[in-house]
Amino acid sequence: MSAKLKVGIVGGTGMVGQRFVDLLNGHPWFEVTAISASANSAGKTYEESVQGRWKLTAPIPEGVKHIVVQDASQVEAFASQVDFIFCAVDMKKNEIQALEEAYAKTGTPVVSNNSAHRWTADVPMVIPEINPGHLEVIEAQRKRLGTSTGFIAVKPNCSIQSYVPALHALREFGPTQVVASTYQAISGAGKNFTDWPDMLDNVIPYIGGEEEKSEQEPLRIWGSVENNQIVKASAPLITTQCIRVPVTDGHLATVFVNFENKPSKEQILERWLQFKGRPQELALPSAPKQFITYFEEENRPQTKLDRDIERGMGVSTGRLREDSMYDYKFVGLSHNTLRGAAGGAVLIAELLKAEGYIQPK
Repeated sequence: MSAKLKVGIVGGTGMVGQRFVDLLNGHPWFEVTAISASANSAGKTYEESVQGRWKLTAPIPEGVKHIVVQDASQVEAFASQVDFIFCAVDMKKNEIQALEEAYAKTGTPVVSNNSAHRWTADVPMVIPEINPGHLEVIEAQRKRLGTSTGFIAVKPNCSIQSYVPALHALREFGPTQVVASTYQAISGAGKNFTDWPDMLDNVIPYIGGEEEKSEQEPLRIWGSVENNQIVKASAPLITTQCIRVPVTDGHLATVFVNFENKPSKEQILERWLQFKGRPQELALPSAPKQFITYFEEENRPQTKLDRDIERGMGVSTGRLREDSMYDYKFVGLSHNTLRGAAGGAVLIAELLKAEGYIQPK
């Protein structure tokens, strides 16, 4: 392959930005060449800007330590240095929307970890194994933004990765009703136990806005492209509860589901085992070889033991059994900051590159 694509990380000093820095260290296709953040961090080296607040166990990669952090609001200057950007900023929704569109209008592809554009009709929200076809709306989005090369693509909420892939593999049987409760790690709030000591020995039964996202975003993932925009699906009916639990990483879900045409347990397990998507077909660098792994043990998957399966990019399921009120119930697990956040965005970028949407400037 030719020279690596030059990557900029907008919001590179926060927890998700740090995860991008770590994941892209040694990536075969991409190289971090520029990092931006708030004006408070601008002018410092990356190492200086995250001093005392580096949240990962892995050390800061040597290749980025001495990159001078830039002001994320200086859009033209920053965009001119890179082929595309990952965006993971902590700002108000309307500010994020404006910032990401400003970058896209410079002709720079934006792969966003933020929620601001998840419901913009011509912005694809993608789980690469599930709805790669939604990328076709990028052409219409480019026309709207007045650019031939720039665009925005986003990843969905981290918690839905724990159960949507397992349900998607069973779509042929027509899921009609889904009840899901998610037990979500504190890193989903951008924190660790040092930042959030009140989470020790504690469970909080509320995460602001999370249940609405968990109930509606799967329908957009399963939606269709109509008249150059994404129209969400009408089924299944999904209801959720989202709970913060005292674990570092990993979102676990308990799921109950009814089907229009109830499959056998053997059919469900076979669909999970055999399911592959576009990333597996293309052998993308971050793609898990086995997307969905089923555990036969009664006490698996466990967050601590199984969140890192397939380098944190796989999804685990277990405890599949028939239910007295629903057709089936099962447990799902995904790594929220890898598959659910930065890793999922990197996989989207790999898909976009492989399909020709991201190219050197």
